[in-house]
Amino acid sequence: MKSYRKELFFNTKNRRELINITPEIDRCLAESGVTEGLLLCNAMHITASVFINDDEAGLHSDYEVWLEKLAPEKPHSQYKHNGYEDNADAHMKRQIMGREAVVAITDGKLDFGPWEQIFYGEFDGKRKKRVLVKIIGD
Repeated sequence: MKSYRKELFFNTKNRRELINITPEIDRCLAESGVTEGLLLCNAMHITASVFINDDEAGLHSDYEVWLEKLAPEKPHSQYKHNGYEDNADAHMKRQIMGREAVVAITDGKLDFGPWEQIFYGEFDGKRKKRVLVKIIGD
């Protein structure tokens, strides 16, 4: 069995961004040499997310609106966590969107359903953060 590990780094220009990282994950899979197995991709920060969905601009806009309704950034005073940093909403957004994605690898490819892509969701950006890619299999 093979094992592969790589960290991807992101430094977003905005506080919140959704980035399609599927091309980077495909490169990791090619580097790994694994043709049958599992891929784990997870955000290594508690204010960021990795999730699978469609790469469609309207959906991404809907996420922004929906997440702001569920965990609005402001006023900062509404959160007891906000003291040292004003990012309580980012912690909650991450909890909603999830920490990781696990994808089957079949015949050397990510075994996706129609339209599925892997995204990095940043909810407290403008600083360097990382994502772990772990691939195991044959």
